[in-house]
Amino acid sequence: MSEKQESVFSPTLPEGSQEFADNMAKISQKSMDLVNEFYASQSSSKNVELDPLNIGSAFLNLTTKMMADPEKLINAQAALWQGYMNIWQNMATSAGDQQSIPVIGPEKGDKRFRSDEWNKNQIFNYIKQTYLLTAKSINDQVADAEGLDETSRRKVDFYTKQFTDALSPTNFFWTNPDVLKRTLETKGENLVTGLEHLLEDLKSGDGQLSPRMVPDDAFEVGKDIAATPGKIVFQNDLMQLIQYTPTTDKVYKKPLLITPPWINKFYILDLKKENSFISWCVDQGYTVFIISWVNPDERHIEKTFESYMSEGILAALDAIEQTTGEKEVTAIGYCIGGTLMSATLSYMASMGEERITACTFFAAQVDFEDAGDLLLFTDEEQVQMIERKMKTAGFLEGRNMATTFNMLRSNDLIWSFVINNYLMGKDPFPFDLLFWNCDTTNMPPEMHSFYLRNMYQKNLLQKPGGLTLGGQPIDLSKINIPIFVQASKEDHISPFESVFKATKLMSGPAEFMLSGSGHIAGVINHPNANKYQHWVNSSKKNYKTAGDWFEDAKEHPGSWWPHWNKWLSKKSGPKVAARDPAKGKLKPIEDAPGSYVKVVAKKGATEE
Repeated sequence: MSEKQESVFSPTLPEGSQEFADNMAKISQKSMDLVNEFYASQSSSKNVELDPLNIGSAFLNLTTKMMADPEKLINAQAALWQGYMNIWQNMATSAGDQQSIPVIGPEKGDKRFRSDEWNKNQIFNYIKQTYLLTAKSINDQVADAEGLDETSRRKVDFYTKQFTDALSPTNFFWTNPDVLKRTLETKGENLVTGLEHLLEDLKSGDGQLSPRMVPDDAFEVGKDIAATPGKIVFQNDLMQLIQYTPTTDKVYKKPLLITPPWINKFYILDLKKENSFISWCVDQGYTVFIISWVNPDERHIEKTFESYMSEGILAALDAIEQTTGEKEVTAIGYCIGGTLMSATLSYMASMGEERITACTFFAAQVDFEDAGDLLLFTDEEQVQMIERKMKTAGFLEGRNMATTFNMLRSNDLIWSFVINNYLMGKDPFPFDLLFWNCDTTNMPPEMHSFYLRNMYQKNLLQKPGGLTLGGQPIDLSKINIPIFVQASKEDHISPFESVFKATKLMSGPAEFMLSGSGHIAGVINHPNANKYQHWVNSSKKNYKTAGDWFEDAKEHPGSWWPHWNKWLSKKSGPKVAARDPAKGKLKPIEDAPGSYVKVVAKKGATEE
């Protein structure tokens, strides 16, 4: 091996062989404990779905279509073998101290092969390239299969990618050079610790394995995160309403009401001080209110989508008027909170009310025809499975939702923690965003079924009169207030092409803005971070699609928050004396962030 190919990995037995042997014995015992725990948890579970994700029929259909064109399969196999030979030839050239260009490399953003060992060590370089070539070949063959309906195609594409990601050499002991190196350095202690982590996670998940993303005691809600000062000024069975303490002497006359998603907790908008959207808004001179949704259990079994409108947004508007005396407000709706907000605005328009005079939508969909990767989980069979689970427990467990979202980014949100926690034997890093991601919320069954069936399956919200709420047919074209629509360029949950459609369905003046990154980081991007970028289009053209809009848009570096602030400030009225929530007409119930947000998601009962 030449000097340029020398590796820091050296497979020599370390000193302290007895310690290594002792750890191997511990590993053997821990492995037995793990197997016993797994069988115990599985034998006690009666809630077993043979094909819970309904992928069997889609892959059977795929196999039938692929076998109908054997020549295509043969050509693909020939190309794959040719690729293997090219890699082998490159390895031979590299061994002879000649420069060689890799046959294939990781895609942009793929963090799995960052270690120098994957390039310096010929063996691991070969393993990496053959894996990447094989994975690409498999995924390409599936993607190129002809004759599949669109639903089946999306499903097999997604789950084939899940399969190839799971087989990455980074996920296995013998084919991950970093794991081998750490095992030699720690004399096997990393594997002992990793098995302990695995056993703990299996026990805490009642047999369902979910790698821990952050240490349990990494953060305290109300102290380290969700710590912006304020008061709970109103509450009911479904939500608490937080009013934040002003930091400026003067504030805009119109309060700002934020409706977050109830799929997760509100403090995604109020993490640490340095990335808190809520704290930043308060500092800009807004009187900020936010809804903190209850974490549902069987007591909320009758709560519907309409309940979230009447006991959520409408109740919040009443409370804001009572405590501040202001009838008119501006508003924000984030994700499903924005979907609810759009329906509520239509309802109020039908009632002749314009209590919300300008509205912002963060990553919110109102037309679900092209609703992203979550469409994969909303076919009839899967919705029926979800409904069976909700009927048994009285709610949908938050961990089920978390698993779904984690699968959308499995390398980052599943396999990276398998490697770190189990193979490397390390503790996860204390990251506020991941702490929030793990702090799950449950779903009431009536509400969740309504949402899945009427939005994702039937796409009725965008159809005038397709839904009825509060006795009023919902027609988004009746919404004629100014709207600001934010979307993120790499959002797989709410694709920006889908979010853009709100500007065509509502009748008022609409401004669309596209941020960099994805569903969360595209929204939570404090100006001080100097990260990402955003696109603005000042043209007055009537663009039909987001693609057309993007062609004429201008890119700007950094956060989009200041641009949005310029838009909202002009619609928030004159400045008035700041409002102290402790001195409002509604007597404060408790300090922010309140008690609802601190409730941990309850686990459901086992199906009998």
